[in-house]
Amino acid sequence: MSAVLASPLLASAAPRVQRRVLPGFGLSLGFTVVYLSLIVLIPLSAVFLKTATLTWDAFYAAVTSPRVVASYKLTFGASLIGAAINVVFGGITAWVLVRYRFPGKRIIDALVDLPFALPTAVAGITLTALYSANGWFGRILEAKLGLKVAFTPLGVVIALTFIGLPFVVRTVQPVLEEAERELEEAAASLGANAWQVFARVVFPTVLPSLLTGFALAFARATGEYGSVIFIAGNMPMVSEITPLFIITKLEQYDYAGATAIAVVMLIVSFLLLLAINLLQAWARKRAGGL
Repeated sequence: MSAVLASPLLASAAPRVQRRVLPGFGLSLGFTVVYLSLIVLIPLSAVFLKTATLTWDAFYAAVTSPRVVASYKLTFGASLIGAAINVVFGGITAWVLVRYRFPGKRIIDALVDLPFALPTAVAGITLTALYSANGWFGRILEAKLGLKVAFTPLGVVIALTFIGLPFVVRTVQPVLEEAERELEEAAASLGANAWQVFARVVFPTVLPSLLTGFALAFARATGEYGSVIFIAGNMPMVSEITPLFIITKLEQYDYAGATAIAVVMLIVSFLLLLAINLLQAWARKRAGGL
């Protein structure tokens, strides 16, 4: 009798073997490291190794010339402005697509992904045609407001805003779909007005996703070339972007100079993305605390 009772106890005490669909940790980790090395680490290492062939004076001269510094300011400044604009209007677009029903909703939802599918060169040519002095929008803006868009830094901002919109919308949209509407109804039943419900309930929920969308849009914008090169005009000290400088250096067979500029962009982008990720982690922790 005791043996019969002990057998189930021994069976329950025996360690359970966790079955996994994929191979074990060692094999999975090895595959991950090899894949990341081939796709990310080795190419980035090659950039740094090629830059290391320059002396410090040559490196400093290559990355701090007035035209290169002006391109840094335009590239990072326009990327930040474009990503910030997308946070506002991309968040509104995601809100409308999730919370409202209206005719043509599926068409608008599909149009959000158009910058993903559209070749960047086609986007650049289209934006240039629309915002040039003879374009549909450019003619009105220049005649009515005296605002010139094409071949100016403003045109660069518009192009970077265009290509970054889907990142914010597609990041915020699932969060809004999974948000608990009961919390908003409870806040309203307790006397909160619409602004208080948004500020205290909705915004803390979507803030981490907004920061993620901002980081993705900014990262895409800093390296964008095709959609910007046509509308920028590439005027020295005015509308030259840093990726154009890298291409110019490569065409001149100045590979070390091109990689030197690329290293600066890589380091600055990494620091900005790190700061955004830390802010995102803080926002998630704060939202969890609420």
